[in-house]
Amino acid sequence: MFVVLVALCLNSGQLTTLVSGQRSAVDTYAITNARIVPVSGPVIERGTVVVRNGLIAGVGAQVSAPADARVIDGTGLTIYPGLIDANTSLGIPEASPAPSPAGGAGGGGFALAQRQPGSSASAPNSTQPPGLQPEIMAEDMIKPGGADIELARNSGISTALSAPQSGIWIGQSALINLAGDTPQQMIVRSPVAMHMGFTPLRGSGYPNSLMGVFASLRQMMLDADRYRNAQQIYERAPRAIRRPELDRSLAALVPVLERKMPVVMYANTEREIERALDLAKEFNLRAIIAGGSEAGRLTGRLVEQDVPVLLSLNFPRRTTAAVPEADPEPLRLLRARVEAQNTAAKLAAARVRFAFQSGSMANITDFLANAAKAVDNGLARDEALRALTINPAEIFGVSDRLGSIEVGKIANLTVTRGDIFARSSRITHVFIDGRPVDLKPAATTPQGRAGAAGTWSLKVNLGQGEQDITLTLQQEGEQVRGSMRGALGGGDISNASTTPAGEIRFTVSLNTEGQTREATFAGTISGNEMKGTVEIVGRAPGSFTGTRAGPGS
Repeated sequence: MFVVLVALCLNSGQLTTLVSGQRSAVDTYAITNARIVPVSGPVIERGTVVVRNGLIAGVGAQVSAPADARVIDGTGLTIYPGLIDANTSLGIPEASPAPSPAGGAGGGGFALAQRQPGSSASAPNSTQPPGLQPEIMAEDMIKPGGADIELARNSGISTALSAPQSGIWIGQSALINLAGDTPQQMIVRSPVAMHMGFTPLRGSGYPNSLMGVFASLRQMMLDADRYRNAQQIYERAPRAIRRPELDRSLAALVPVLERKMPVVMYANTEREIERALDLAKEFNLRAIIAGGSEAGRLTGRLVEQDVPVLLSLNFPRRTTAAVPEADPEPLRLLRARVEAQNTAAKLAAARVRFAFQSGSMANITDFLANAAKAVDNGLARDEALRALTINPAEIFGVSDRLGSIEVGKIANLTVTRGDIFARSSRITHVFIDGRPVDLKPAATTPQGRAGAAGTWSLKVNLGQGEQDITLTLQQEGEQVRGSMRGALGGGDISNASTTPAGEIRFTVSLNTEGQTREATFAGTISGNEMKGTVEIVGRAPGSFTGTRAGPGS
């Protein structure tokens, strides 16, 4: 019996050694004879990168492949740090729309958004309604896998900042690697930042106007300051003071007020960015602008307040020409197309820190293509690469572990055949946490995205026959911008938003019965069709139908 036990122990030891050796072999890779762009140092024209146990173990022209490594011949390949998408909702599933128990049309869109977590996630035991709950954390919502993540990896993206999808106080983001069997394996850092939006809540619920949004934001931050003071006083003398009530919403804002947590503020137009910077200055916030389409106009203020920008690569696209009788696209939209491609160069010239984000683009293959357009419009190639790698790592406080190819850092690598900004370039390998991921085409396209972008031909009926109107929209996530013009006049739309279910809502000034009145459009998008109701104060509701002149962007 003793001999049998000894034999079993010996065999067990041999098996452990064998398994350990196998794991070591699988976890150790060497990419040899490759061009290496570390970002943190000069380009190595021909060298080797060694990856072991999820970390970069060696990099250089004189580095040799270890005996236990799986070797990849990198002849003709270029190795970059894994690309970082600086603002997404990757890994956060969209909930299916829930039916509205109230039924009916008109303002039902907001009621639906209030009730279904796909529009505004809801935290348990919160003192605030959905959309105003800063305690919501992305790390509680992350799910591994999915078509979105596969498509992002196919485009060379290894890491992404992920935040909930909508709201005013949107919640707290997490930085995730786009591989792993569990959320715990994916999360690199959490929380990273508080996210703040300025789109009013839809329907009759408060706040449903821009003025109400800013009033709510200011009030909650003032309340959070009082809450912090009350808690501090109680902690100093708990036996002499009544215990303050716990408020998770206000408690979540205390690190924001103390500048321990940055605030990502969603703003695109010059006026939106100015309002965001004013609010940040008023409360001494560590602000980060997300979107930033017109940030190039405010470089002085961005530098003065030391505010970085998560610059959207979701550029306005040329839409298919509208029907012959429709008005031409507005000059503002034509200018926006040109300005979007020049903004990165303006930020770089002014020394504004910035990183690139996908901006919820409909086709993630545009991510690198639009970064290349920024290069074509004056941005230096090394600055463009930094905006995809080390810059977001620095902004998010993880440059000690991500963003460049250095020994000891997480082995996230993007490998291409050809220069990464060349149109002929191809992603050949993506390593995440030291392991290659399978770059197969995603089996399905992302669901739940009834895009609004494009040129729409609307027929509006306010009880006096149909009137033709052209609606031009740009979309970034659930935020929508655009303009309307036609038989009823028009102008820029405001208070606009969509939901993953395809609901859309916006307001615009129309000329009716010799007066200019604000009209609220609320409806749904299905493919290239749109329909819904039009509400004008003092009038019976009208209706509208519309078709998109071509596929949305």
